[in-house]
Amino acid sequence: MQGFRALPSVDQVLNAPEGMALAAEYGRLAVVTALRARLEIAREKIRGGADGVALAVSLPREIAEDLAIAARSGLRPVLNLTGTVLHTNLGRAILAEEAVRAATVAMANPLALEFDLSGGGRGQRDDHLRGLLRDLTGAEDATVVNNNAAAVLIALNTLAEGREAIVSRGELIEIGGAFRMPDIMARAGAKLVEIGTTNRTHPRDYENAIRPETGVILKVHTSNYRIEGFTAEVPAPQLAAIARNAGVPLLNDLGSGSLVDLSAFGLRREPTVAEAVAEGADLVTFSGDKLLGGPQAGFIVGRKDLIAAINRNPLKRAVRLDKIRIAALEATLKLYRDPDRLAERLPTLRFLARPEAEIAAQAARLSPAVDTLLAPHGFSAAACQCKSQVGSGALPVDTIASAGLRLTGTGGDAPDRLSARLRALPVPVIGHIRDGALILDLRCLDRDEALLSALAAL
Repeated sequence: MQGFRALPSVDQVLNAPEGMALAAEYGRLAVVTALRARLEIAREKIRGGADGVALAVSLPREIAEDLAIAARSGLRPVLNLTGTVLHTNLGRAILAEEAVRAATVAMANPLALEFDLSGGGRGQRDDHLRGLLRDLTGAEDATVVNNNAAAVLIALNTLAEGREAIVSRGELIEIGGAFRMPDIMARAGAKLVEIGTTNRTHPRDYENAIRPETGVILKVHTSNYRIEGFTAEVPAPQLAAIARNAGVPLLNDLGSGSLVDLSAFGLRREPTVAEAVAEGADLVTFSGDKLLGGPQAGFIVGRKDLIAAINRNPLKRAVRLDKIRIAALEATLKLYRDPDRLAERLPTLRFLARPEAEIAAQAARLSPAVDTLLAPHGFSAAACQCKSQVGSGALPVDTIASAGLRLTGTGGDAPDRLSARLRALPVPVIGHIRDGALILDLRCLDRDEALLSALAAL
């Protein structure tokens, strides 16, 4: 058994063919850093009695593995088989091919982002989306920021900084990431005025709260929870009339927001943006990366004078969009001009509208092959029924009948062990654990081969 003398020097490794190849791929500094770390580990093992020759032989392979892992992006593509279509932790909406192409062009080229090609002067970046949003929502004007939280923030700051904002207690929402409506209102400089009770708010509650200090009435769509039973809320048209009579603007935050009637795709009906505008809201805010199926963005549509005031707000520059997202949003919004083909071209709606029978057939087709791949590792697979959900706070109590694969193994910790192994794959497979098994919901699996190829690396 040989000791420290068997280990190569840094220069020996760098000048060897394997070392030169690694330096060409990852850079000399990265190779030196990884090499020194591995040499220190080898020395510790030799002190414990390990064979230096064997350690020296394995050194190039171990360095290559270390460098490959270090070079791998944390933003790795995964297979979303969780059953949550718009999974916040997995990036929410998958963009349509048209949006991906538009974003790619924007990344690779200078664009007429704020340049008026007809007159040669300065343009406005919102102009690329304004006309589309007006046509799709019926609003007088529109602007866009980097997410819906920013849309609510800048709208409240513009309308009610140093003034009062009236909102029902039943609509003081909290969503993921510690976004709480009272906190956003405070950051916007608005003074919160709570009215009604958690479960019941009446027209008189709004009317009695309106004062000269009132800057805005805020209506919030409770998209991520439901209050049921002995409840009452003021319908948007009636609330719009109250606000109009008092000369106070009404801001309606739809949260996820939708440009189409989801009932056409077999889902529960949600209020559309066009309906909120038609019902009399002065401003409506909604998201771009949820039910709309585009990249992360926050839209504000409504009265022209209020949109102009928002655009003059110094905060607007801090929350504006870059050229890549504007390009992707423009392409996504254009798909809505052809509603008959929307479900086949927009991944979010395609996944949500997939028939249960189609997914069940996919599960039956995949289960024997997946079972064969898992068997050497002590696990098995069988087709099963399951329930999908929309995700990202949309339709929170609704589920969609789906199908998938039920993966099981021996031992109470089998689902956790298998889940960890699938997350460690080159293309991680993400499911959910239920009733002692790991469930892979296939609703969002476009191609059988994607799953089989991922599992082949087990």
